[in-house]
Amino acid sequence: MLLGILCGCEGFRNADAGQRAEKVSLTDVCMGTVVSFTLYPENGSDKSSAELLTRSLLQEVRSLEETTLSRKLETSEVYQINQSAGEKQGHPLSVQLEDLLLRCQQMTKDSDGAFDVTIGPLVALWRMDERAAGEEKGKLPSAEEIKAAMASCGSSKASLQDGKITLQAGAMLDLGSVGKGEALDLLAKALEGQEVAGVFSLGGSILTYGDKPDGMPWKVGIANPAHPEKTLGTLTLTGQWCVSTSGDYERYFMFEGERYHHLLDPATGYPARSGLRGVTILSESGFLSDALSTACFVLGKEKGMALAEKWQAGILAVDDEGEIVMNEKMRAFFSP
Repeated sequence: MLLGILCGCEGFRNADAGQRAEKVSLTDVCMGTVVSFTLYPENGSDKSSAELLTRSLLQEVRSLEETTLSRKLETSEVYQINQSAGEKQGHPLSVQLEDLLLRCQQMTKDSDGAFDVTIGPLVALWRMDERAAGEEKGKLPSAEEIKAAMASCGSSKASLQDGKITLQAGAMLDLGSVGKGEALDLLAKALEGQEVAGVFSLGGSILTYGDKPDGMPWKVGIANPAHPEKTLGTLTLTGQWCVSTSGDYERYFMFEGERYHHLLDPATGYPARSGLRGVTILSESGFLSDALSTACFVLGKEKGMALAEKWQAGILAVDDEGEIVMNEKMRAFFSP
């Protein structure tokens, strides 16, 4: 049942009536969020193999975080790259990370800098995870601190060439805006050839894969930013899709009556004030769904809609007044 996968995750709530077929479910913590996998063996009987596959899939996501994407774990490639900042010879890139960074580079260009994986100094300064969890309290970063962090951000601070990346001194990568989407693509690739169907939730990003045994479509609820425990509506999906949501209600803290959320605007150094409270992206690509949800939130309604259209993705945006806007691709799957 989808409820076991989606309930309590960032950006989504369950809208599924139930499931008669045998299923395997797993819930854990990975990539800084709750991850929930539900797998349905197509033959309806090989539950033990499905359990092994589910655990294997979780381990692949852990490995992606621990060996490649994490900014904080010393075992990861991104951590080691950040440690090399200021070194002139550059740091060798794995084929996987080089490909990801090239795609990020293109998204930065297409979004006029609204999407930027070099904002690590700002992310480190704001410490949103700690503040949102109530582990760190006190005054906001000062304007001087933000200005100093921004001086180490920007695409000009990182150079990709000949299989290496060179970061200027003080620069730092942070791939939090694409990590979960990249994990969805990893899961989809790992599932190829497997006689299973399933739904996989990593915080605010979800993958649906294959066809449910009862023939019913997948139902993914989109949270109402003003009341995250309620839904604006549902997406009715069949087969393989990726859905990602970015919103100001996911990770935030309150200071002197104002909300400060985790979606930072590279142009200002502060949480984005784009007139939007939530953006949901529907795409065949996990990378695109994740990256576009961030970029379109920062850009605002008009520019965000245009960017989603450029990448042929569905978009639903909710503004500060609660108005919902979406493009035709999203409208084909959405029911209020």
